[in-house]
Amino acid sequence: MTTTHDHPAPPVVRTEFERRAQAHYETKTQDPINLLLGEEDGLYHHHYAVGPYDKSVLEVPEPERDAAILAEMARMENEQVELVLRGLAPLSPDARVMDGGSGRGGTSFLVNRRFGCEVVGVNFCAHHIEFAERLAKEKHGCDDKVSFKFANMCDTGLPAGSFDAVYTNETTMYVDPAEAFAEFARLLRPGGRYVCVTWCANDAVSTTSEAVKAIDDHYECHINNRSDYFKALADNHLVPSQVWDLTQEAIPHWELRSQWGLRTGVEQPFLDGHRSNELNYIVVVAEYTPPA
Repeated sequence: MTTTHDHPAPPVVRTEFERRAQAHYETKTQDPINLLLGEEDGLYHHHYAVGPYDKSVLEVPEPERDAAILAEMARMENEQVELVLRGLAPLSPDARVMDGGSGRGGTSFLVNRRFGCEVVGVNFCAHHIEFAERLAKEKHGCDDKVSFKFANMCDTGLPAGSFDAVYTNETTMYVDPAEAFAEFARLLRPGGRYVCVTWCANDAVSTTSEAVKAIDDHYECHINNRSDYFKALADNHLVPSQVWDLTQEAIPHWELRSQWGLRTGVEQPFLDGHRSNELNYIVVVAEYTPPA
C-alpha cells in the first residue's frame, strides 16, 4: 500500500541532532537485542516495558537462563503495547492511525491486529522501513492495511486532517515536542486522539540529572522535560483526558534486563533515574480540540 503526493517530499533529516540520531539507528542493522526479542513472533519493538516480571526466570540455571530472560522480556514488551491500545480505544476498522517513530513495526502490527484499522508508520531509518514492510507482507499478512513511510515525524508530508489517531511509543526523545505536536495536530481531524507513551525528565525534581544525561549519551537522544510535553500539548490544542504516571512500574523491566547477558550498561542510569524520580515514565491521552 503506497501513498502518493503531487509535491516533493520534505527532507527526512534536517539538523545535526537528527543526523546523529538517524545514524545511531542506521548502523544497528544487526542489533542482537531487538532482533532476538522479536524472533519468535515477528513483533520487533524499540520500546521497553512496565509491570512485574516472572522472578522464576532468574532461577533457571545457565546456560538456559539468558533464553528464559529473553522470552520474559519479549512478553513484557508485547504487553507494554496495551498502554497504546487502551489509550486509542475505541477505534473502528475504518479508522486511520499514524505511528510516529514506528521502528520495525511491532506496535503498528498490534494496533492493526486489535482494531482492524489502517496504520501508517513513519520512521527516519531506511532499513527499519524495509524490515517492517517485509514483515507486513510475509509474516503478518497485513500489508493492505499497514504501511510504512520514510519520513520525519515532525514534517511527514501527509495530508492535513487525514488521521483519526496518532500515537508515539517511546519515540519523542528524538523530537522537539512543540514541533512534533504541531504536526500531529495538523494530521488529526477535529476530535481525533493522540496517545503519547514516553520517558521524560522530571524537571520539578532536577534539571541536571546525571541519569538523564547518561541515557541521552547512550542513545544519541534528547530526553524532554515533563513540563515541555504539557506546554506543547496545550499550545497545539491537544487536551489531555488521561495521564498515567508509571515511573515505579517501569523499574522491574530494568532490574530484569540488568541480569541479562546482553545488557548494555544503560540499565543502571534508567534504574537510578526512575528510583530518584528524576526520570518519569508517563502515558498521556489527548483529544485534538481546535478553536471554533
